[in-house]
Amino acid sequence: MDLRKLKTLIDLVSESNISELEITETEGKVRIVKGGGAAPVQYVQTLAAPQAAAAAPAATAAAPAAAAAPAAEAAASGHAVKSPMVGTFYRSSSPGAPAFVEVGSKVNEGDTLCIIEAMKILNEIEADKSGTVTQILGENGQAVEYGQPLFIIE
Repeated sequence: MDLRKLKTLIDLVSESNISELEITETEGKVRIVKGGGAAPVQYVQTLAAPQAAAAAPAATAAAPAAAAAPAAEAAASGHAVKSPMVGTFYRSSSPGAPAFVEVGSKVNEGDTLCIIEAMKILNEIEADKSGTVTQILGENGQAVEYGQPLFIIE
């Protein structure tokens, strides 16, 4: 995807009521999410195309790769509970409430671990394995992707 097309898509999202736009093409996938200020862009390259890699901003291309490395290492040491959807990760049911689980919490299969808000719907994410929570990989209030590891249970 060329830089002019990318800028046009960013302008489209920022000037409209659309809060999120995702486009998949043969050379890659672009996801634009409108925030409080400028719209952040996430660019995922699926094929090795030199001009597509040059069009992607260096900061946004490096951030997902840097976040994926610790999650991949952590998944090797226990069972990873992964996000079943794209949305916003919350550790508690409301801002003042205690978190569902902390590091060291014992959980049973079916216990609520967190909430993911998607399209104004709050979805409780349950443990799919009993054990002890050894790591919490999601940050409260941050966006999560489908399949992203959120918790490590041993």
